[in-house]
Amino acid sequence: MPFAVITCGPASAPIDKVRRITNFSTGEIGTVLAGAFFHAGFDILCLRGEGATAVPPTCGDVRSFFTNDSLAEALRCLDRQPDVILHAAALSDFEVAEIHGSDASAKLSSRAGEIQLTLRPAKKILPELRSWFPAARLIGWKYELDGSRDQAVSRAAKQICEARSDACVVNGAAYGPGFGVLTPDGNIAHFADKPSLAAHLAGIACGAGKVSPQAF
Repeated sequence: MPFAVITCGPASAPIDKVRRITNFSTGEIGTVLAGAFFHAGFDILCLRGEGATAVPPTCGDVRSFFTNDSLAEALRCLDRQPDVILHAAALSDFEVAEIHGSDASAKLSSRAGEIQLTLRPAKKILPELRSWFPAARLIGWKYELDGSRDQAVSRAAKQICEARSDACVVNGAAYGPGFGVLTPDGNIAHFADKPSLAAHLAGIACGAGKVSPQAF
């Protein structure tokens, strides 16, 4: 039986033992994708951010992750090579490098007054997936808020090039309502909602157990 790995929900970057920087991601897309791929005949592993608030998948294996690093470790430790990876998790773009104005502790005290956080870019996972899983079909996500639809699609194309992925799902305010599925040849298909997007991706993938390059 073919194997699909789905990442979804928010990653977090710890500030101290009780505070974190995170994303507004519910993880709902992971639940929708898991259902569609399960009904298409796939074994499912859903790696879901601890902060996800949507109802989790009821099919397949669901495991939680906290940070970008913990998700990367879960992927590297897979005991089976995936046929398809749908990387929809909202990972942290930044992590805390230094805290100024307070001594490092398990819980920063508000009595310390004003403090300053220095952030550094967090390591991305999508560009690593091709080397970790050379035979898998990789589908990335690009959520864009600023600019026009053309600019959002251009950024999705750049992601495909940099990550050597097989497709990118682009959405957000810059793209507009719905979702676009961009392929390396520059073609883009539009879907109005998550169920239709998931059904399309699963329908392509279920043919021979893998997403063929020609299918996109």
